[in-house]
Amino acid sequence: MELYTIDAGLLAQLFLSGAARLESQKEYINELNVFPVPDGDTGTNMTMTIMSAAGEVSALQQPSMKELAKAISSGSLRGARGNSGVILSQLLRGFSRTVQDHDELDVKIIAEAFGKAVETAYKAVMKPKEGTILTVAREAAEEAARAAKETTDFIVLGDCVLKKAKEALDRTPELLPVLKEAGVVDSGGTGLYMVLSGVYDRMLGKEEEVSSVEFKKSSAPVKITAETEAEIKFGYCTEFIIVLNRPLNDKEIEDFKEFLNGIGDSIVFVPDDEIIKVHVHTNEPGTVLQKALAHGSLSKIKIDNMREEHQEKLFKDSEKLAAQQKADEEAKKQQEEAGEEAPKEHKKFGFVSVAAGDGINQIFKDLGVDEVISGGQTMNPSTNDILEAVEKVDADIVFILPNNKNIILAANQVPELLEGKTAVVIPTKTIPQGISALINFVPEESAEENENHITEGLSMIKSGELTYAVRDTSIDGVEIKTGDYMALGDDGLLGVSPEMDGVIDQMLSKMVEPDSEIITLYYGKDVAEEDAEKVRSRVSSRYPSCEVELYNGGQPIYYYLLSVE
Repeated sequence: MELYTIDAGLLAQLFLSGAARLESQKEYINELNVFPVPDGDTGTNMTMTIMSAAGEVSALQQPSMKELAKAISSGSLRGARGNSGVILSQLLRGFSRTVQDHDELDVKIIAEAFGKAVETAYKAVMKPKEGTILTVAREAAEEAARAAKETTDFIVLGDCVLKKAKEALDRTPELLPVLKEAGVVDSGGTGLYMVLSGVYDRMLGKEEEVSSVEFKKSSAPVKITAETEAEIKFGYCTEFIIVLNRPLNDKEIEDFKEFLNGIGDSIVFVPDDEIIKVHVHTNEPGTVLQKALAHGSLSKIKIDNMREEHQEKLFKDSEKLAAQQKADEEAKKQQEEAGEEAPKEHKKFGFVSVAAGDGINQIFKDLGVDEVISGGQTMNPSTNDILEAVEKVDADIVFILPNNKNIILAANQVPELLEGKTAVVIPTKTIPQGISALINFVPEESAEENENHITEGLSMIKSGELTYAVRDTSIDGVEIKTGDYMALGDDGLLGVSPEMDGVIDQMLSKMVEPDSEIITLYYGKDVAEEDAEKVRSRVSSRYPSCEVELYNGGQPIYYYLLSVE
């Protein structure tokens, strides 16, 4: 089999096959994350990023190369979630910039595009780290440049690139000791390899087959009990928005609802003239997305595997969430129809913050945040989510507080996309840092002065998070068992213990210094107020020179968020 040129139609098919392969391996990639905390992370973020672009590509009819490149670049950038998702979007963006100027691609153009992709991705990361997705991308691009000098056949080129990418992926534990200790390869690099393997298999006509390469890691995925499995009739919580090609008539709406009822439950279907918001629990999320694509492009795609042990609570709350979403949409629509939207006061400075938990959200609002985006470690908001929140704020300059290190890169893309106002990203990595940024904001100072002194002050806040392990692993020589309480700090693991009090003691012993003055505890939704009061009292007794404050954060996943100043 030989292939010497690729036009826009074929490139679209190759891209969609790469996206499908990544989506099919999402949960496997999530399991490669070094820290065994109960969140989605790399596989989820990369999948949602590429599926945002896939939705735009699928909506195109016989596109030109320029139109296709724009769909891939814009869709992935706006849908970018987490560091891994942003890096993937930058790889796609650099690639698209090169191919957009050609009606047909040969191996030399593709090799050039690979090089531009890597250049763009490295520039997007302030401190590029080897042993990551960047390494896999760079070595694959170098191999493409070498092979393009010796062959004009894409099949030969693809084979060389895929083998080199796998070699680079297998070496990631040698470049990052933390990967070697955990017995895994890099998760972001694995995601990129999956995309490349999907593209290559499509070239060979094996679009539905999974690559034959075997991946191995030391720790097995967490299993759930048979009782829980039996309770979950439909395993995938699927949410998305259809940007309609045209308004649906009453019959089409009813037909779509009947289709959803026949394939799942817990359904929210909120149609408008331009968009439809869909939420459904199903065992066939791919079928649902395919059905939706017939009516328009997709955005804000979110698919959670509810059969994973660490997502059981999401499942139990999902019907309540679905009902609330529907109520919110209907209330908003009624308000708009009645013309009741209150005029917003224009101001010089505004704030957008990312947070999870009713208590945390209210704290940010009380401190002057205009728009709070629901998200954090459990679900990283996309670049477009942050952009839309910034656009809602009626201010000349909007400060963005990501409050999570895995959201900063996505937030950094917003200023480039924003029109009519200025966005300033404060690189807050934790909720306590975000709160500190707001407290230290000085309205009389300029945006630049505030950015400088607030950013400098972030190092004065020590942050900690208490959660639990979802699998056995080893980090920094510490053995972690499934169900252990884990304390994570600004620089990594602070403590592990089968007892909550034990791990709180470990984390505070490493966070509190002789000159520390304030310890703040934010307890999560799974902690009773009386238990949190007991913890506050015990901490006060142990550190009598510090003022100990306690707040109901209501955050998921994390039993406690702590800060020490």
